[in-house]
Amino acid sequence: MRRVLSIQSHVVYGHVGNRASVFPLERMGVEVWPLNTVQFSNHTGYGHWKGQVFSGSHVAELWEGLDAMDCAPICDALLSGYMGTLDIGYAILDIVASIRKRNPLTLYCCDPVMGDYERGLYVQPGIPEFFRERALPEASIIKPNQFEAEILSGVAIRGMEDARRACDILHAKGPDIVLITSLEAIRGQDAAFGAAARDSETPETPGDHIRTLLSFGGGAYVIGTPRFSFPVPPHGAGDMASALFLGNYLETGDALLSFERMASAVHRIFEATSVDGSAELAIIRAQDAFAERQRLFPAEKVW
Repeated sequence: MRRVLSIQSHVVYGHVGNRASVFPLERMGVEVWPLNTVQFSNHTGYGHWKGQVFSGSHVAELWEGLDAMDCAPICDALLSGYMGTLDIGYAILDIVASIRKRNPLTLYCCDPVMGDYERGLYVQPGIPEFFRERALPEASIIKPNQFEAEILSGVAIRGMEDARRACDILHAKGPDIVLITSLEAIRGQDAAFGAAARDSETPETPGDHIRTLLSFGGGAYVIGTPRFSFPVPPHGAGDMASALFLGNYLETGDALLSFERMASAVHRIFEATSVDGSAELAIIRAQDAFAERQRLFPAEKVW
């Protein structure tokens, strides 16, 4: 059995952060130790919420309790997402270092949650620099969206060559695996991301597919999955994707296989969510998607 320490946000209602990550991993047979960075009534996209952001010392104290139980040697991976405050980031890196002293092979999967094109940056000052300068050198896997990949690399991704340059910069900072979600094939240019992306996209009409790019070992692959229309777009898909990729990678050690399984499971959750007409991901109703490990969409090599 694989074991993952998941340090992310928590909501009482809905599926973001640990609520979008823990159950999918458990459904795959992974034992998860959820450590919450915030506890809110619901995610902030609703416009109103109650709760509190925890401190870095709180996160560190909880790890001290786990460490006293000798959890470090049996921890296969640490997964981090939304941090809330900068001191939580430093606490997470201290935990990574503590675990790796006893288990050097432990993976660190970092989802550098910072923002998106619609809302811009929504984290405290200093957090983007923390990810760029401190977290990336320690990370085994990073999973930014395209906006976050641009912030981390300093490259505006407008086409394939830009994407390759951004990935090269990110790899040079530390992580062996770069997974970029919410990728727009064309943003103001006529460049295309492989045959699967050639559907005449423009910035005004982003096309009928959602694309994700995986870069590792000197090569890269893209998967395009059908885009669904939601009255209210659900939150938490990125958190779920990080968990699914990590869970599959821990099981197989095969990044490409894990990529295809992740994309297929995310697609099935989106499909069920669209049918439900819900503002929350249908991870309970469509939970078989996590366990069945399907490969519905073959990855296309792009370099």
